[in-house]
Formats: sequence, structure tokens, C-alpha cells
Amino acid sequence: MPTQTKSKAKAAPAKKTAGKSTARSNGNSSLKMVTQKNRQQDGQSSSQLEKFFMDLLKDIYWAEKALTKALPKMKKAATTEELKSAIDDHTAQTEEHVSRLEEVFEMMGKKAQAKKCDAMEGLLKEGDSVVEETEAGSMTRDVGIIIAAQKVEHYEIASYGGMAQLARVLNMEDVAEILETTLQEEKEADALLTEIAESGINWSAEEEDEEEDEE
Repeated sequence: MPTQTKSKAKAAPAKKTAGKSTARSNGNSSLKMVTQKNRQQDGQSSSQLEKFFMDLLKDIYWAEKALTKALPKMKKAATTEELKSAIDDHTAQTEEHVSRLEEVFEMMGKKAQAKKCDAMEGLLKEGDSVVEETEAGSMTRDVGIIIAAQKVEHYEIASYGGMAQLARVLNMEDVAEILETTLQEEKEADALLTEIAESGINWSAEEEDEEEDEE
């Protein structure tokens, strides 16, 4: 009898061990299912973000190409040689920006494709209106052209800055570096326009108005 009692006492722990093993098995299965689901969600999220990035790329590509056509018109309409020279330099720079964007498309294994940028179209139309509404050869026209050009620069700065950040999130470091190179050039162009305006054109435009009032 004592021997049977000992045998029963030993059997009890064996049942507990089996229960723990089953629990661990179920727990591992649940963890695998959750992990797989998270990976699928991450993949979908990354795919959506990459698609959004590609739309931004097509958008800014259209914008830069449109700008290469608009800048020569601004130069022709400008009054001072200083502003004409700045616009001329930025035209060449903008053509380089287009080439860089085409390089980004190639790096991503995509064909360069432009998507109409409503924002840039609106900004360029506003620039045309400035030229139409100001007198040729006046400093006031140059003031208007500078402001119109800076609005364009600010749009591009926001676009390139945001795209560079997204490129890093998508693990496209080389793409991010290209976009940041252009971003820096846009910031420098904006700063130059501010310098040109503040160094004389704004004041000359005011004097121009005073002379007209005296007449």
C-alpha cells in the first residue's frame, strides 16, 4: 500500500508539466500570429508611404520642369541687372535639379514621369500677374518678381525638406542626400533674393513712388 501511494504522488507533477507545455505551445503560436500580422501591416504601410513619396517626386518633377520655362520670362521682365543675373543663375541650377530628380527616378527603378503640380502652376500664374500689373522698367516690378520667386522657393524648400525625411524613413539614404543637396541650393537662392531686395530694390521702389507723387 505505501508503494502505491508514492506512485500516485509522483504522477501528479507529470500532469502539471504537460499543462505548462501546452500553455507555452499555445502562447508561442499566438505570438507568431501577432508577429506575422504586424509584419504584414508594416509592409502595407511601407508600400503606401513609398507610393506617396513617388507621387511627391512626380509632383516636384513637373514643378521644376515648369520653372525652367518660367524663369527666363521673369528674367526678361526684370529691371535690374542684379536680379536678372540671379534669375539666370537659378535657371541653370533648376535644370540641374531636373537632372537630379531623373537620377532619383532611376535609382528607384522607375521611369521619370511628371504629375501636374497645381501649387506650382498657381504660383507661376501669380508671377505672370505681377508682371502684367506692374510698369516695365520699374523697381516695383522687381519687388513683385522677387516676392513671386520667393513664394516658389518656399514651396520647393518645403517639398524637398519633407521628401528628404521620407526618403530616410524608407531607407533610401542616397536619395535623401540628393534631395538635401537641392534643398540647400533652394535655401541659398531664397536668401540671395532677400539680400537683393533689402540691399536696394525695396528702397528704390519706395523712392520711385515718392517721385511719382511729387509729379
